[in-house]
Amino acid sequence: MSRAAAAIGRGITRVTDTALGPYQTAVIRIGFSATWLLFLLREFPNRQEMYGPDGTWSWDLAQQLIAGNHAFTVLMWSDSQVWFEIVYVVAVLASVLLLVGWRTRTMSVLFMVGVLSLQNRSIFMGDGGDNVIHLMAIYLVFTRCGQVWSLDARRARLAREARARGEWPRPDRTGPALWCVLGLLLAAATAAGKISGGALGGWLTVFWGLWALQGLWWAVGRYARGGEPRVLLDLVANLTHNAALFVIMAEACLIYATAGWYKIQGSRWQDGTAVYYPLHLDSFSPWPALSDALSANGTMVMLVTYGTVLVQVAFPFTLLNRRVKNVLLALMITEHAVIAVVLGLPFFSLAMIAADTVFLPTSFLRRLGDGAARARGRLLSGVRGRRDRASRGPEKPQAGVPETAEEPHVGFTA
Repeated sequence: MSRAAAAIGRGITRVTDTALGPYQTAVIRIGFSATWLLFLLREFPNRQEMYGPDGTWSWDLAQQLIAGNHAFTVLMWSDSQVWFEIVYVVAVLASVLLLVGWRTRTMSVLFMVGVLSLQNRSIFMGDGGDNVIHLMAIYLVFTRCGQVWSLDARRARLAREARARGEWPRPDRTGPALWCVLGLLLAAATAAGKISGGALGGWLTVFWGLWALQGLWWAVGRYARGGEPRVLLDLVANLTHNAALFVIMAEACLIYATAGWYKIQGSRWQDGTAVYYPLHLDSFSPWPALSDALSANGTMVMLVTYGTVLVQVAFPFTLLNRRVKNVLLALMITEHAVIAVVLGLPFFSLAMIAADTVFLPTSFLRRLGDGAARARGRLLSGVRGRRDRASRGPEKPQAGVPETAEEPHVGFTA
């Protein structure tokens, strides 16, 4: 009994003292914000038809649907063309800033608002990938996804280094200013009755609650850095983060498990021919020659069909075995990459790959981050070296030293 109690105590301590999976949540933040950003940029010429006030799904139909399902979208606050353009641009900017990790707590909320506003305006324009982005945008709000690989982490590191040198870092003015501006906008929307809900529920409570918590977090961090209030807030934030991370992992497992079990019930999946038919649909054949080549071998079609079902059904059960899980994870990521190319569904595949990354090993993500940092350092060194040579101008050859035809390689260290 004492061993069980000790194990439970260690587990409680772990989930409250530490925000687990900092690299996994960072790569999820990067993956989903990049996917949504690329989608918005790709569809920029078509934005009017998809989400505009005079789009295919008309304003009146959207009002009737939202009146029934009570979905949240700021696009229904006004049928003005200017308002639509503002919302679309803010959605793009929020995606960019969340991608680089600038004020991640605030940007995660704006990112969620952008995703929900556009998708709920025209729900029939999306696919399975949009549903995944829809859910993950909500979950990301409750994670501490800016602990690593973000401008927030860089700013915190510079502040720690300044304090270690005995310097007092400059007070943060951007955060409070952003908080005040968003508070004024939220108050205006509340006064105009644009946000549904009340004191005990609804989006009004969610947004005001998040706004108040952000202000409380800043005030405690500013005036009570080492006191009990900061410890309490860290404990609650870690617990919320870990719960959201668990929900994200459970959501990914549920997606694969339900997809696999529904496939088992289909006759085409049972006889091993299901993969053949999507390859010959005109709407999903950007490369007809490639589709024909992949479907020409009946044995290959059968193996891919049965393998897809096997991987999807088995994946949730392999999480306790790291090696098997990593093998199936690589297979699923490869499968989605193939779907992106062969069936012409890049954003669906990117969304699913982003969801898969929550299961990537921490050691692999660290090596990936270290490699990216080294590549960035070499690139910046090369750029600085070229700028230095350009600023110095052509050097004159020294007396007695022959001038060579090729300049030495500058900017890269061994």
